[in-house]
Amino acid sequence: MPKFEEELEFALELQEPQMFRVLLHNDDYTSMDFVVEVLMGIFHKSQPQAEQIMLQIHEKGKAIVGVYTYEIAQMKVEQVRQRAKQNQFPLLATMEEDA
Repeated sequence: MPKFEEELEFALELQEPQMFRVLLHNDDYTSMDFVVEVLMGIFHKSQPQAEQIMLQIHEKGKAIVGVYTYEIAQMKVEQVRQRAKQNQFPLLATMEEDA
């Protein structure tokens, strides 16, 4: 039987995934304690980090709370929406492309 050896040449180009920022927005109804709870529970921030970000949201109207791949950012936004709805708060999370 003849032996066949074949060399396949192809370039495998890996690209970094597009990243997305998740932002929390200030409102007049969501309690500061609840925002801290969300930051610690969903975004895994420490108590001091969560309090600092919460104050930034309160003072500036919004803050970036994390940068993730599309799927993870989308999941985090949905988790915030569900937890806010369960607790009857209008807390808004959005995502945008990270430039």
